[in-house]
Amino acid sequence: MSNKEVKAALKSARDAIRNKEYKEALKHCKAVLKQEKNNYNAWVFIGLAAAELEQPDQARGAYKKAIELEPNQLLAWQGLANLYEKPNQIDVKGDLADVYQKLLELYESGDKQKWCDVCNKLVELYHQEKKYLEVAETWQKLIQMKQEEGAEKAELHQLWKKMIQLLKDSTRNQDNKTGQLLLTAFEHALNSADTVPGEDHQNLYKDFIQCLSKFPHEEARLEKACHDMMALYPTMSYPLEVLCLHFVHSGTLSEKALHCFSRLLEMDASSGPGLVGFGIKCLKEKKYKEAVKNLSEGLQKTNQCPAAWHYLAEAQMKIHEHRNAVLSCNQALEALGTPEGPNLRWKSLVLQLKAETLIKIADADAAEEAIKALEQIVDASSDPVVSALRGQAYLNKGLMDQASKISQELLLSHPDLAEAHALEGFIHYSQKNYEQAEKSFLNAIEKKAGTAEYHQYLGLTYWFMSDETKKDKGKALSQFLKAAKLDSYLGSAFCYLGNYYRDIAGDKSRARGCYKKAFELDETDEESGTAAVNLSVELGDMDTALSILNEVTGKARPGTAKWAWLHRGLYYLRTGQPSQAVADLQAALRADPKDSNCWESLGEAYLNRGSYSTALKSFRKASELNPGLVYSIYRAAALEQILGKYESAIATYQQILKKTENYVPALKG
Repeated sequence: MSNKEVKAALKSARDAIRNKEYKEALKHCKAVLKQEKNNYNAWVFIGLAAAELEQPDQARGAYKKAIELEPNQLLAWQGLANLYEKPNQIDVKGDLADVYQKLLELYESGDKQKWCDVCNKLVELYHQEKKYLEVAETWQKLIQMKQEEGAEKAELHQLWKKMIQLLKDSTRNQDNKTGQLLLTAFEHALNSADTVPGEDHQNLYKDFIQCLSKFPHEEARLEKACHDMMALYPTMSYPLEVLCLHFVHSGTLSEKALHCFSRLLEMDASSGPGLVGFGIKCLKEKKYKEAVKNLSEGLQKTNQCPAAWHYLAEAQMKIHEHRNAVLSCNQALEALGTPEGPNLRWKSLVLQLKAETLIKIADADAAEEAIKALEQIVDASSDPVVSALRGQAYLNKGLMDQASKISQELLLSHPDLAEAHALEGFIHYSQKNYEQAEKSFLNAIEKKAGTAEYHQYLGLTYWFMSDETKKDKGKALSQFLKAAKLDSYLGSAFCYLGNYYRDIAGDKSRARGCYKKAFELDETDEESGTAAVNLSVELGDMDTALSILNEVTGKARPGTAKWAWLHRGLYYLRTGQPSQAVADLQAALRADPKDSNCWESLGEAYLNRGSYSTALKSFRKASELNPGLVYSIYRAAALEQILGKYESAIATYQQILKKTENYVPALKG
């Protein structure tokens, strides 16, 4: 076949392809290749025809042969790109990206529009594969090309915005280079915006700041962006809110942070981040109740801030709201999700605080939960304070051997650690080894004098050690006073002070004050509440007694606060108010239906009200629960007599006289 015939055959192949006669085209190409096996166009036409005949392997082979022959010719590369772009081609995305890269190289010095089209396709391909760094670098080349061609500012602005859009999901699996390119795109988009200030520019700034807040190492850039936005949009609270949350999360309370909190609250008194910031300030100033109030209000609006939940838990623990503190710790852990980077530190802090709080609750279930929390702390085994907490949790769970083992190990490895000596003290105290407990707590106080709990336990050690140490003002009393001074929310310290003033010093007035304070701090402390009421009655101060009882019963849920209902019911019974007495004694029985004395008192109240049948039932119930209550049996007989049930009354009187021969009321009956 002559050169002329080769050209004619190639023309025939081209015409056949144009007319969609692909098999015919293949015949012409094969004839050419018999003559010229390295004919570039023949291989390209074979690739084209084979692709249309759904023979992808043959097409790919043909194009690759053509590329081998002429690596810098466009046709074969374009054909290969078209082949890989077909929907039935699978697992070719990596190959397609290489083809696009080569096409960019070939178009670069010529057809700029085609270069841009291929560039867009390549970026789309990388984006589908979540190759964000390649997306960023390729798109930046596109923008650079447009800049060199003298593109308008508005077009460049849209291109930077498109780059932001393409990279917006990249912050989840951030590599530093992609992150920097994204932030650069934001800065260029902001600088090329047309209307400043304006709504689009404002929203772009918000997105930029939100993006910066996800980069822990971009603090300076975040602060600058927030201040720049505030200067442009002085009435917008958003940049201040982000800045406040940034300071909260950083865990530092600088002057800059305090100024930020107060400025935000001036702008919006109900701002969530502002209230959170102010709550942390109150916590640092030891205004714990105010801290709890502000943090709780702030978290209603900003509930995905783990650091804020941690601070709330800390404040709740300071005022001994232990169960609420555990709930706040759980909220913090939920907000943290699966943490990484700086959030890992917060997770460890939250878990440790949760364990401390659960140990304070001091029951076996809470101890089990505390152990689980401590197990989740990263590098917990190397932290002696965490080990001491684990020892306390074991002790609360009744696992004395494990607790003792930890205590001994800590005393050997960390002899200057207060928590190690305190743990030893708790173990001795639980075993009633008061002399050894005294030594341990004194050692703990020597290492850490400002811990109220150590003084309280030393006081309790003296209280139970002997009558001498109990009565010695310099022993038990002195330690309880120190504990109460160091922690003015420690209700149990005031309760023990009440015990001292009532039982040792005989000072009812001072004892009543201590019990009242203890009960105000912890409304679940029935011992202090009852003692405050009883002492008020003894001191002739019924107003104080009633105010305590009214407050408790006013807040009580059905079936709770038996002691308060019972005390007030008996007061109404004594003061001739039987209907009120009935209501209160019934409420007391809802809390404890098996209290025979309460049933007896209820019978008395019904009797005084003139409700004889119900009084009879109440006295019978009391004597059923406690057959030794002779008075209830006598009252039942007397009521049977009043109600005309004489035979039954006689039988009941005889029953009493069998047990108590000379019981005069029964003889009279």
